[in-house]
Amino acid sequence: MKNIRNIALVGAIGAGKTSLVEQMLYNSKTTTRIGKIEEGNTVMDNSPEEIEKKSSVSLGVANFQWKKNKINILDTPGLPDFSSEQISASVAVESLLFVANAASEFDVSLEKSIELLGDLDIAKGLIVNRLDNEGAEFHKTIERIREKSQLNPTPILIPIGSEHRFEAVVDIVKGKAYNNGKEIDIPDNMVDQIEESRIELMEAVAESDDELLEKYFEAGELTKDEMVLGLKNAINNGNLTPAFATSATHDIGVTDLMNTIVDYLPSPADRSEMKVEEGEESKVIKLNEDNDLFAFVFKSLSDPNVGDMYYARVFSGSLVNGDDVFVPEQNSKDRIGSIYSILGKKRVDVDDLKAGDIGGLVKLKVARSLNTLVDTNSKLKFREVNLPSPVFWQTISAVNQHDEDRIGSALAKLLDEDPTLTVEMNSETSENVVSGLGEQQINLLKDRLQNRYNIETELKTPSVPYKETLSGTADVNYRHKKQSGGKGQFGEVYFKVKPKARGEGFEFINSIVGGRIPTKFIPAIEKGLLEVNKDGIISGNPIVDISVEVYDGSFHDVDSSEMAFKIASWNALKKAFKVAKPILLEPVHKVQISIPNEYMGDVMGDISTRRGKIQGMEQNGDKQTLNAEMPLSELMGYYPALKSLTQGRGKFIQEFSHYEKVPNDIAAKVIAEANKED
Repeated sequence: MKNIRNIALVGAIGAGKTSLVEQMLYNSKTTTRIGKIEEGNTVMDNSPEEIEKKSSVSLGVANFQWKKNKINILDTPGLPDFSSEQISASVAVESLLFVANAASEFDVSLEKSIELLGDLDIAKGLIVNRLDNEGAEFHKTIERIREKSQLNPTPILIPIGSEHRFEAVVDIVKGKAYNNGKEIDIPDNMVDQIEESRIELMEAVAESDDELLEKYFEAGELTKDEMVLGLKNAINNGNLTPAFATSATHDIGVTDLMNTIVDYLPSPADRSEMKVEEGEESKVIKLNEDNDLFAFVFKSLSDPNVGDMYYARVFSGSLVNGDDVFVPEQNSKDRIGSIYSILGKKRVDVDDLKAGDIGGLVKLKVARSLNTLVDTNSKLKFREVNLPSPVFWQTISAVNQHDEDRIGSALAKLLDEDPTLTVEMNSETSENVVSGLGEQQINLLKDRLQNRYNIETELKTPSVPYKETLSGTADVNYRHKKQSGGKGQFGEVYFKVKPKARGEGFEFINSIVGGRIPTKFIPAIEKGLLEVNKDGIISGNPIVDISVEVYDGSFHDVDSSEMAFKIASWNALKKAFKVAKPILLEPVHKVQISIPNEYMGDVMGDISTRRGKIQGMEQNGDKQTLNAEMPLSELMGYYPALKSLTQGRGKFIQEFSHYEKVPNDIAAKVIAEANKED
């Protein structure tokens, strides 16, 4: 375990994460050429969608050997729409390395990654990449990140030169300059800067440990051994965020970064305990090769051409080919098939995966993404992984009728790859609604259905599940009488109809006395009302929150029947809707919106135009959190609107709150549209 490092690259889109991995694989002689994103031949971005977009859209896994250590490296997309990939990676590693583009302002996608993962209790570091680009500034990038996020990076590898003159790095801990691992002379004009950085680092290390702080105050200095050990402990405990200078495309600082990963970042052995769940209780388990199996499937891939692949991290014990395991989330056993070491889309057979390692599994029948693998006599499971709530919705349907039978199973496999995507049949609108974190994420689902399963689909804005009710009362009757030779039809009902409080549903009251309607026909009356309630009267939406009391009626000894009384009930309720002021209700959601202060006015104005009601606000750092209520019809398109208003920096979460009356002018349009379709 001490000879493994598990690293996830997260952060800004276009900051060069995939290029960094390519250069590391090449420098370690794992590959014989350096793949280029523009040419679509990188190890990590190997799916048709990634090759076409020239950008990562899913988590990639690779490994290489370096200084007698195995480095498992996970490469994640930077686009916030695919933040589930970053979450999946974060649960499998000891270290998160945020990658920043030194030539850009504080990037929105980097900001979102830090917000998403910055509070996790694992080691974090910052790679300032693309330092060879025009306008790139290492220290300015670090200052921006300190100002605008909760990260406080401390330089470990600082650049020699900048922009096109960036040529090497200085390791502040060792006090030496390196060009791709080879020691070079420190430039004379950097001596003062290096000393400033050394003191800054020493103070940060000392402040992370009371004993070291006392030594620092007494001696005014830490020894090199104290610095190295203190730095490793501070990084492992999350008290210090090291920063590294690199240029992946020119291979400057990459070898030195690889050295610092081994030298300073934690191994699985440095995290010897883990909090897990057992039933409703939490407990802490020891992690080592000799203990019971505890592994976690953090990501799955489904491809009909190559089969399903499950990426797993083994925290304790060993996964062995052919072993039976228990999957507590499914309450079922499974069997381990083949085990692989993963390098992009390449697989190498291995006999087992030991504690601390990451690999691929196939032929699992039960386990899915975010599932635990334990010994068959164990009930331990991984803690619940918190996933963002959906903010974007689309209906999905097969274009060709013959694909309707296949789309369900294909969607199930693709949804397992991305647990932030869900598909549910809306029973009220009869639509399959897919919900997720953004438009590009859902469009990727559409592309994968086409590329992998040859299923062409159509995406549309979902219908809003309105409901109908009454705002007034009615006293109505209806006599259904039909005579056309032979047995006729007869049934008459008298109804008192009135509204009920919001959310109380439908109430049927039988007040018939004296046998005015035989008892055997009463259930038919209620059934008729329930059928009308289901389909609605004015807009084709369900009727809710009304009370119908049948208090009188009449019948015919021969011609009365259940059907006659059902028809009478239908028509009586329709009469009631003509006189008792029918209204439409719409779902309203609670919305919590987080935005930088400078966009407050624009966002509040937009909420108002969307019929939203602001309930309150609070300051969080340089951001405001707005609590509001907004109709679902307006929320459907809110995600792209908020992105546009805040230059991508705004975010929101939502949940259903209640139903309330639709304004008359909007209700009239909804009703007219529904009747036009009919």
